[in-house]
Amino acid sequence: MKLSSSTGFTLIELMIVVAIIGILAAVALPAYQGHVAKSQAARVMTETGSLRSLVETCVNAGKITIGVGINECEPNAVGSTLIDGASQTGATLLAGQGVPQVIIAPNGGITIQATFSAGATQLLATETLTWTRTAEGVWSCSTTIDAVYRPKGCDF
Repeated sequence: MKLSSSTGFTLIELMIVVAIIGILAAVALPAYQGHVAKSQAARVMTETGSLRSLVETCVNAGKITIGVGINECEPNAVGSTLIDGASQTGATLLAGQGVPQVIIAPNGGITIQATFSAGATQLLATETLTWTRTAEGVWSCSTTIDAVYRPKGCDF
């Protein structure tokens, strides 16, 4: 009579598998966090950039004060969990949301600035992204975000 031998994994084989998974996780987690930071930076760039045409319309109409009055500019900024900033028009925002801050200079220059909130990844916390328009109407983007995480189109 032949006894059947047990087939299965030995303890050392299981320990090797666990070690391999640990090494893969150690490499994958920082890469994942970098991708999250890049996508959040791109999202904030898009959210602030979408205000450019709205605010430029205000400037062209002679509305250089932010507000909801008849001769004031209402940028209609939507609250974001990645941005830190109170509404400039008195609109109520949900908890943990903020909006970009808009400044219109009397000469037609515009600044739209977003400061990253605690809702963003630690890699972007307190960094800023700013769209600036000269009096001649030329827009440019600048940021304090580390070059590795900067979105394309906002290179300096």
